[in-house]
Amino acid sequence: MSISRYSILHGFLLVSLVAACDPQVLADKAMRRTAESVVRPVMSRELSGNVAEAATQCVLDAASPEETRALARDVGVEAGTLTVQNIRNLATRPTASDCFARSGVPPLKG
Repeated sequence: MSISRYSILHGFLLVSLVAACDPQVLADKAMRRTAESVVRPVMSRELSGNVAEAATQCVLDAASPEETRALARDVGVEAGTLTVQNIRNLATRPTASDCFARSGVPPLKG
């Protein structure tokens, strides 16, 4: 009996995990990770280490899905002037500013 209970429980857990793998959620996470690779170097120009990482997360939290996709388009190349300006604009939004304050990120220069 315990073997069949184990099999049923194992099957239930497997189905639950597969159901949790929503393709859109996975795509959104991948897009965010790609955008992170664009935003982090820009933040690292003014901030160091963990502060730059916190600032990156704040900027991405302030971005809409469309803005995140736009940032991700610059993957593999150095962020150009327009991308840097877009990141700075996102960093000045109230959502990002509040996140900066909670995370101990100083205001960006210039």
